[in-house]
Amino acid sequence: MRQSVRAADGRQLTVETTGDPRGKPVFLLHGTPGSRLGPAPRGVVLYQQGVRLISYDRPGYGSSDRLRMRTVADVAQDVAAIADALGVERFAVVGRSGGGPHALACAALLPDRVTRAAALVSLAPWEAEGLDWFAGMSQFNVTEYTTASTGPDQLAVSLEPRSAAIRANPVQLLADLRWELTEQDRRVVSDAGIRALLVRNYREGLRTSADGWIDDAVAFCRPWGFDPADIAVPVLLWHGEEDVFSPISHSRWLAGRIPYATAVLEPAAAHFTALRVMPEILVWLLGDRPWAGPVPA
Repeated sequence: MRQSVRAADGRQLTVETTGDPRGKPVFLLHGTPGSRLGPAPRGVVLYQQGVRLISYDRPGYGSSDRLRMRTVADVAQDVAAIADALGVERFAVVGRSGGGPHALACAALLPDRVTRAAALVSLAPWEAEGLDWFAGMSQFNVTEYTTASTGPDQLAVSLEPRSAAIRANPVQLLADLRWELTEQDRRVVSDAGIRALLVRNYREGLRTSADGWIDDAVAFCRPWGFDPADIAVPVLLWHGEEDVFSPISHSRWLAGRIPYATAVLEPAAAHFTALRVMPEILVWLLGDRPWAGPVPA
């Protein structure tokens, strides 16, 4: 079900709910670039798990109004507004890739509402002490984040024409990345079903502009607006050791900073492998037991 929710400052946020309408609520925060239509378990799986999955277009993506110069922390206020509009008091939250820092923000800033949080293949804060932020990162992302650190205007010069090309042909983003994909990631994105989900995701996210993509990247390269050390709810950090888009050292840093974090570091996995473990992540999010998920193939 799709609906529009008004944020505290009057902006419109486009929200999608799937799965069991009477199930336990879980917010799924999409990657960068992305949208509310990003990859997620099928509806039948969500029904079987008793999950009410809530996703939305972050500001500037899809049909959601832009919030210029937003921080990662700003997500908490938007998620709270959506939860209020849907009549949801307590919920779990999960974010993959660019959604990871935003999931952690909700855990830190909404401690009375978030029950558990998971961050898959997440970045660490730009100013993370003792972390070589770019070590092991693909040149594609090094260039993007280096430019983002100078501000949105410079980044727009490169991302706006790329966004237009992807709107015309959403497969283009995967084509742009093909030389930097690991063998594990090539195997995942070669699956026709996953490729179709990714294409739908990129098409919707960049449907009107590159604004969301630009604002995400800039927000990652500035103070996030919260300290991960302040998170007081259980957190699962999942990361593949072969990830070249958000290196595994970022989750290692987060694991050493977040008091109640469990780090699941998979030696044979990469960035897009995270798409395959989401059903097990949901089981953990809705339970009260330690992680017991399988090692992904």
